[in-house]
Amino acid sequence: MTSFARRARALAGRLHPELSLVSYTLLGHLEESGGCRATDLADHYALDKSTVSRQVAVLEREGLVERRQDAADQRVQVLQLTDAGRRMLARVTDRRRAAVEERLSGWTEEDLARFASYLERYNAGLPGDAPTAPGA
Repeated sequence: MTSFARRARALAGRLHPELSLVSYTLLGHLEESGGCRATDLADHYALDKSTVSRQVAVLEREGLVERRQDAADQRVQVLQLTDAGRRMLARVTDRRRAAVEERLSGWTEEDLARFASYLERYNAGLPGDAPTAPGA
């Protein structure tokens, strides 16, 4: 798993050198969620609020994220992607997708189906879950 994580970080650095892996992840979450509070990001990723605050500050300086007042509660600020943030995320996502497609281009349908089932199984497991046997 350590080797897998190292390769993922290296690939992320090659595919989007203008964004750190953390920044890319935060932008992706903001896109998926439609925006959220910085404390929600910290909770979701189990990060310290100061860590998220520093990352968000960088994204704000780069013009990729902005703060808006929550329509339901004017005291709350919600982080949202800017148009520049959406374009950046789309470019990076397109590059990542192309890299994965290229890497899997020589795989057979059977290999792809097996790989997909393993990914589904891996993603379905939660910390503390007992491992299941293949095909179970």
